[in-house]
Amino acid sequence: MPWARWPLLTLAFPYGLAVRTRAWLYEQGWLPRRRLPCRVVSVGNLTVGGTGKTPVVIWIAEWLLARGKRVGVLSRGYRRQSRAPRLLVSNGRAVLAGPAEAGDEPYLIARRCPGAVVAVGADRYQLGRWVLEQFPIDCFMLDDGFQHLALHRDVNLLLVDASDRAGLQALLPAGRLREPLTAAARAAALVVTRADAAADLDAIMAPIRAATGRDIRPILVRFTAEGFVDIRTGEAVEVGRVSGMTAVAFSGIANAASFRTLLASLGAKVLDELVFPDHHAYTAADLNEVGRRARGCGAEMVVTTEKDAGKVASLLGSDDEGHRILALRLGTEVMDGRERLERLLLGNDER
Repeated sequence: MPWARWPLLTLAFPYGLAVRTRAWLYEQGWLPRRRLPCRVVSVGNLTVGGTGKTPVVIWIAEWLLARGKRVGVLSRGYRRQSRAPRLLVSNGRAVLAGPAEAGDEPYLIARRCPGAVVAVGADRYQLGRWVLEQFPIDCFMLDDGFQHLALHRDVNLLLVDASDRAGLQALLPAGRLREPLTAAARAAALVVTRADAAADLDAIMAPIRAATGRDIRPILVRFTAEGFVDIRTGEAVEVGRVSGMTAVAFSGIANAASFRTLLASLGAKVLDELVFPDHHAYTAADLNEVGRRARGCGAEMVVTTEKDAGKVASLLGSDDEGHRILALRLGTEVMDGRERLERLLLGNDER
C-alpha cells in the first residue's frame, strides 16, 4: 500500500466511526425516523456516484406509472442553483424547472417520466408532506436515499456497480465508500448494475456477503442504448446509424468510462474524449473546445449523455453551424430477479 494513502486511511477511521454511530442511533430510536402516509421506495448506493441510480429510478417510476400508480420522486437536487428549500420540478404534466435550477438528475427524471411529480429539497420528509398537500401520491421514490435515514422507507434498494470493484475497498476519503459494507444489511434487495460487464460477479458479491454475514442473492441489471437524440433539432436517431461513424465524446458524469465503453459497443469510433467533473455546469467555452477537438480530428459527430444534454441544449441555437451533437438515451433491463423486484415494489414480497 502506498505511503501516501496512510493519512487518508487515518482520516477514514473517524469518518467510519461517525457514520456507524449515526446508523446505530437511528436503529435504536435515539434519532427519530418519520413516516410519510404512503409507500416509499428508496434507490441509493454505498459509493460516491456512478452506479446508475438515475436510469434505475426512471425505470421503476415508468413501471409504476404503467400500472396506474401515482408516483412522486423526491430528490436532494445535488448542486442545484435554486436556494428555495423546496422546488417543484414537475407537476406530472409539465416540467417546471430547468437543470440548473433543479439539478441535472431531477430534471432528467422529470423529462423521462412525464406522469410523475418530481420535487427537490434537503429534508425529504418535509418535501414529501409539501407534495402531498398539492397532489395525490400512491408511492414516493427517494432518489439517492440510502443514507437518508431520517425517513422511513418500505423498500430499500441498494445499487452496486459491477464494473467498480475498487469502489468497495475503502471509506472516504481513502476510497469511495460513503458507509462501511456492513450497511448493506439495511437493504431489502441488492441491485448489481452493469452486471453484463462483470467478468467475475462473485468478486463483487464476496466482500458484501462477508461484511453482512448474509448469502445475498442480487438482482442483476444492465443499461442498454435506446437510441440517440439530436440536441439541436430533437430528431431521434436509431442506434444502428452511428455504427462505423467517427466521434468526439464528452461527458460530466461519475463514470465516464462506462459511457465510452457503451459507445464502442455500438460501433462508434471515438477519436477523442473530453471528461468534465460530475454535475459539470457547461459554458460556451466548453462547447467551443469540444468543437475545436472535433474539427481537429475530423470527427463526423459529437456525442454526449442524456444527463449532460439538458445542460448543453440552452447553449446551442437550432441554426448554429457546427458538428451534429447527439445525446445517448439509456434504458434499463433487469437480467435476473425481475419478479422479486416487482413484488418488492408492489408490496407483496414473499421473502
